[in-house]
Amino acid sequence: MKILKTNQNEVDKNVIDETVKVLADGGVILYPTDTVYGLGANIFNRKAVRKVYNIKKRSYLKPVSLLVSSKDAIPLVSKASLNQLNFIDKYLPGPYTFILKKSKIVPRHLTSGSANVGVRVPKSEIACSLAKIFPITTTSANLSNKDTLDTPEEILKQLGCEVDLIIDVGPLKSGNPSTIIDLTGEEPVFVKR
Repeated sequence: MKILKTNQNEVDKNVIDETVKVLADGGVILYPTDTVYGLGANIFNRKAVRKVYNIKKRSYLKPVSLLVSSKDAIPLVSKASLNQLNFIDKYLPGPYTFILKKSKIVPRHLTSGSANVGVRVPKSEIACSLAKIFPITTTSANLSNKDTLDTPEEILKQLGCEVDLIIDVGPLKSGNPSTIIDLTGEEPVFVKR
């Protein structure tokens, strides 16, 4: 396991390049978002996504959201309408996950066979930079149904395992995962924070 320390407000190109290489090779990373630390894997690598599920002890029946580099990438991974994109534009980048109809490129192993996918564009230059080549998983770095923690040290202790690489920016004090907004119905539905 490799730990790369950096500053949340300043993207270090070498840290990003090294981390993207780990992701491209099928690794799982611990990385900062604008809310909490997340577990990241290349969404197109089935083994890596399964490893995220196993680390979290998460049911394979529960979908995992994905993170894209910008709002412009949302139409690549979803069938978002113009109205939905205009709605999303008011919130992103930011601490929100939008449930949308998925596009054909989103693998079934990420969505547990659902026709929908959760999509994030956090207000975190580090997180968005990691997803410039391919989308990555974005799920809080905690055991399922357990508290989210502030530091990589606390998180690894809770998870009881190692990831391939950690981007450590120190404590993230939000403690709250992103707010989920379901856009698959007639009206937006705020699911949870």
